[in-house]
Amino acid sequence: MEQLAKTVVFADLTGSTGLFETAGNVAATQIVTRCTQALGVHLARAGGRVIKYLGDGVLALFDDPVAAVDASARAQDVLRDLPADAGVSATLGVKTGIERGFIIEHDGDCYGDAVNVAARLSDRAQANEILIGESVYKALPAAKRQSCHSLDRLTIKGKAEPLPVWRIDWSRTAETTMTIPLEMYELHTGQRVIQRIDLERLDQRAELAPSGGSLTIGRGEAAGFKVSDPRVSRRHARIEWSGGQCVITDFSSNGTWVRFVGSPAPVSLRRDSCTLYGEGEIGLGAAPEDFTAPTVAFRVINEL
Repeated sequence: MEQLAKTVVFADLTGSTGLFETAGNVAATQIVTRCTQALGVHLARAGGRVIKYLGDGVLALFDDPVAAVDASARAQDVLRDLPADAGVSATLGVKTGIERGFIIEHDGDCYGDAVNVAARLSDRAQANEILIGESVYKALPAAKRQSCHSLDRLTIKGKAEPLPVWRIDWSRTAETTMTIPLEMYELHTGQRVIQRIDLERLDQRAELAPSGGSLTIGRGEAAGFKVSDPRVSRRHARIEWSGGQCVITDFSSNGTWVRFVGSPAPVSLRRDSCTLYGEGEIGLGAAPEDFTAPTVAFRVINEL
């Protein structure tokens, strides 16, 4: 059998479980089918070839990794643009995993390491996220790489070693919608853009602006914001600005959680990321209900 280098896209719907609970089996099945078929048509029109539908997901192959990323970045819009009478719930989203490598096609299916990794990345992605492997990242032009947040190395089921993984920023992937750099915005509008995150714990304070690179939180000597607690990893989490957003990524053994002011429940992170906004607190190495958990207060300033 001939092996061919292909870019593998796994696009899965999110929110479908809740849809079955609220809409019932018949209506939910019809809605999910409409959505997956629409995603398949979209991927095919973008240069992909649909291999199969997977209940609430689609598996497609692309020759061009850039086309695969661009098509995946527009997948959420495909759901939004479906006719109102299609009954698509606003809670439905898409999560996507993309990897490139040699695969074998046989009897209407495809096999290979890239297929397995793309499927696992889709499993690890959050709603409306695209996770890509190293082969895809390296195939992107420099301008496209600006839309990628490194998640460092994630443990992928079936792989002996953690793999480098990047998350695509949906709002900045397409060149036509790429965010204007702050410096250019200030130059053309004359308005001063103020962006930074302020962190505070006990008598320790720090701030990070977009030009400041990244800030590591941990108990190691190299941490920019040190938290001395045995539950905190030496390199526990990283905060950075990318695409006008402040992002925290967990690298720890015990996890990180983020509680936003006004939000009823915290966001739990296990080797993944979330965007920080407004005010709240970051918990390190313990469950949110543990009142002894070491926490860092944060305030994101993002204004003209």
